[in-house]
Amino acid sequence: MSKEQFLLQRVDNDEIKIANEVYSCRLSPFDADLQKVGQYLTQAILLEVSTHPKPGLVTRLSNGAHKDMSIFTFMMSSAVLSKAFNDLQDIGQAHRGTLAELFCKLRSYGVGAEAELLRVTKGVNTQRGILFAGGIVSAVSGYAMNMGLSRDALLPLIKEMAAGLVARELKNLDHAAMTAGEKLYYKYGITGIRGEVENGFPSVVNYGLPALEDAFDKGATINDALVHALISLMTVVEDSNVIWRTDYDTLLEVQRIAKNILSLGSVFAEKGRMAIAETERYFLQRHISPGGSADLLSVAITLYLLEHKEFPRDIF
Repeated sequence: MSKEQFLLQRVDNDEIKIANEVYSCRLSPFDADLQKVGQYLTQAILLEVSTHPKPGLVTRLSNGAHKDMSIFTFMMSSAVLSKAFNDLQDIGQAHRGTLAELFCKLRSYGVGAEAELLRVTKGVNTQRGILFAGGIVSAVSGYAMNMGLSRDALLPLIKEMAAGLVARELKNLDHAAMTAGEKLYYKYGITGIRGEVENGFPSVVNYGLPALEDAFDKGATINDALVHALISLMTVVEDSNVIWRTDYDTLLEVQRIAKNILSLGSVFAEKGRMAIAETERYFLQRHISPGGSADLLSVAITLYLLEHKEFPRDIF
């Protein structure tokens, strides 16, 4: 080996060593599972929209109670959301300030992402709720990585960042310029997705995730497990989408119907499956669409994957 070849090989080896050291330093301080939150969220929104039957909601086989959207509309917007989730995770990881400052960055980014979402869907609101909720999960996961924290810190950090969110954004409103969500808070006290985020997704933690775990323990397919988790969420979620399309009494009716489905065995029993099919027909007649529960189902899927990394092997 010539002197020149030896020096070149040494330089190459030194560069590889430095690269490996940098990579190790970048990975070692934080829970590497958090790196996949953007991926998990993308998988979650695609799984959610593909699941069937979901009473009143868009699925791979039905447009639900919607005349202006289909699974193709969701595919277009899901691509936008996938980029947003990964961008916001990067923003969170690069952030060096407070959680309050990170929330301002998230809100600023969200304006452009929402505009792009509406552009690709020709103005149809498909997934604004999960853009907000998933965006927060993404940004905070990046922040947790930057701080060298584990996935167990994710929900406490979300609660910390969103503390006072309802009071800031839904109280003392200008009634002449209220959004749909703000009007529902003013009239009914419904906090919607803001309330879920501020409280660390209690519906997901206490209903959606346990329902997924229970379904998989019983050997359910991924489709049936997600249907079961959705029904479980519908029993408690203050779904602003239901109220906005109908009224508050209908939300209470939706919750009662969902509880009845669970009492009949949900997807695990013939009576439960028949009740789900009957609910689908009824929701179509009444134009009921529990979109808020669907958004939280996506969050539940994401947190399940963050915990388990994958679904059981025999579910497909």
